[in-house]
Amino acid sequence: SGMPAGVFTLVSGNVGAELVAHPAIRAVGFTGSRRGGIALQSIAQSRTIPIPFYGEMSSVNPVLVFPGALAARAARTGAEYVASLTLGVGQFCTNPGLVLLPNGPGGDAFRDAAAAALAQSNSAPMLTTGICQAYGEGVAVWDAAKGVRSLGRGAGSPTDRDASPALFEVSAADFIAQPSLQQEVFGPAGLIVRCDDRHGFREVLQHLEGQLTVALHVEDVDHDAARQLLPALERLAGRILVNGFGTGVEVAHSMVHGGPWPSTSDSRT
Repeated sequence: SGMPAGVFTLVSGNVGAELVAHPAIRAVGFTGSRRGGIALQSIAQSRTIPIPFYGEMSSVNPVLVFPGALAARAARTGAEYVASLTLGVGQFCTNPGLVLLPNGPGGDAFRDAAAAALAQSNSAPMLTTGICQAYGEGVAVWDAAKGVRSLGRGAGSPTDRDASPALFEVSAADFIAQPSLQQEVFGPAGLIVRCDDRHGFREVLQHLEGQLTVALHVEDVDHDAARQLLPALERLAGRILVNGFGTGVEVAHSMVHGGPWPSTSDSRT
């Protein structure tokens, strides 16, 4: 392309720790798992001269579907959710892995439409066998958790590289009681949390860590209820979306691609 030498360099292999420790490196940007990010951040900070570490690590990117939106378009929104969940085999940092859904007929319609759409999706290869293995392990944790109900899998058989989309449902009480359900499963797996008056959106949100995105699906009738949650959501996530999903990313001045720990290691920037 005519760029000067050194503008872009690719080093292939398991050399992340060596690169972060090398004195020629003056700052690090990272996208990956929380475990890997914390390990590299420790190296960056323990150098003789510490360097900045900008890590993007884990986020479940909750989707909140309000009653008015369910009354107007439950089935359509459920199908659109699955399209976002399975985009790129779920390998987006803003993948919507969590849905907060009210109990009742509207929530049931969303769930059933999402499950039907998921059944039409196919297994597909993830970036590496290691990522695919971690995805399978995460799905197995959800599948074995108390009170979690499987809503189905995508078509095709999972392999050491191909991941099958998966969808689960759990009550808010069981979700809150099991921290393992609150962790990211990187890939096309979604968990629907059913909320009632006692375990509503607010209580569930209080148990979540920092997020890159939160998406609200609302109609006019939902605006007051959504507005009451905004102070908490502003502290929870770097970006709040309305009637969309976090996988729709555009490079623009208005775009914030970061958020509180652990979604990013340095939310100031």
